[in-house]
Amino acid sequence: MSLDLADLYRDLHAHPELSFQETRTADLVAARLRASGLETTTGVGGTGVVGVVRNGPGPTVMLRADMDGLPVAEDTGLAYSSTSRGIDLDGREVPVMHACGHDVHVTALVGAAEQLVADRRTWSGTLVVVFQPAEELGRGARAMLDDGLLERFGAPDVVLGQHVAPLPAGMLALRAGAAFAGADSIKVTMHGRGAHGSRPETSVDPVVMAASTIMRLQTVVSREVAASETAVLTIGSVQAGATGNIIPEQAVLLLSLRTFDEQVRDRVLAAVRRIVQAEAVASGAEREPEVEVLDSFPAVVNHVGASARTQIGFDAAFGPGRVVDPGPVTGSEDVGLLATAAGAPIVYWLLGGADPELFGTAADVDGFMRVMRDLPSNHSPHFAPVIEPTLTMGVGALVSAARTWLAPVV
Repeated sequence: MSLDLADLYRDLHAHPELSFQETRTADLVAARLRASGLETTTGVGGTGVVGVVRNGPGPTVMLRADMDGLPVAEDTGLAYSSTSRGIDLDGREVPVMHACGHDVHVTALVGAAEQLVADRRTWSGTLVVVFQPAEELGRGARAMLDDGLLERFGAPDVVLGQHVAPLPAGMLALRAGAAFAGADSIKVTMHGRGAHGSRPETSVDPVVMAASTIMRLQTVVSREVAASETAVLTIGSVQAGATGNIIPEQAVLLLSLRTFDEQVRDRVLAAVRRIVQAEAVASGAEREPEVEVLDSFPAVVNHVGASARTQIGFDAAFGPGRVVDPGPVTGSEDVGLLATAAGAPIVYWLLGGADPELFGTAADVDGFMRVMRDLPSNHSPHFAPVIEPTLTMGVGALVSAARTWLAPVV
């Protein structure tokens, strides 16, 4: 890996941007792509960047990275920590951090594009590199598709990509079939009747209503989803009132649902609606609550044959034993929408980003998972991938995967 890629990574990490606000990131990416000779287009789907290399006959291979940061205050202690702040979609000023590793994704894809262009005499076909906005909202892939991504730059024969995770750096994790969960973002608004804090008998308290709802929602997965099925339901935000002596008019809950199966998803959503309605009735609410699905995208299902072909390339490039099967991952990604829209197979894998020394003698996925439970996860204010060998493997994995599908020139 070139030193300037490490510098690019540190720069991106120190200057994260929220979803659909990735203008500085897009400018840096576009400048690098143009300097390497790619046909480069900005502003796709808002702030997305697309680079294209048309290099003779052969398949079209799409490599994708996401660019947005999260409203998280960084607490890693790194010299290149983010102190950035931004304005979220609700108009609030928030801290911003690359707490999910999208800075790794961007840097690795820039490096892979530069390497593939430099070696273009050894392959034939069309390379499309996509730097996508707003993955954290689940809206960026759809925005790029709605802006004519496939029509303007060509439909791919395969979609490839990776996501950094707290696995040992230098390792990859690839699962064929249902690999990453589908996601739903849900907003619940519970309506009460406001009053003075000293006279709760004159109110319908939405805070108590919300508290009862939160506790009851914990039973959905534990009591309504079979052990052989998978669902995760998280309440990540509770908003009610502004001061201690005023009972507010409403409480708002923000939920995240992860599932792999459409029937499980429908059952859980129905249970959420049933519980919210019942708690409102039990509280004597005079107005029905509202349950809105704000964003939704399906599970990422890696094509079995395409995954096997890609892993053969990984084994040849890195040696056997460097790729493990992580099992179904309950994290979610909207990258699958790109493949579905194109009618193309997708192969999407995990890239190790944690210090390998932390894993001691662990040598298989079960051992890795035991260690990972104690490491900062994606979306944590302490999440900090090691620069090396993460970037070298990230660039190498994308190059290997692309070469597996592009036509070789001997």
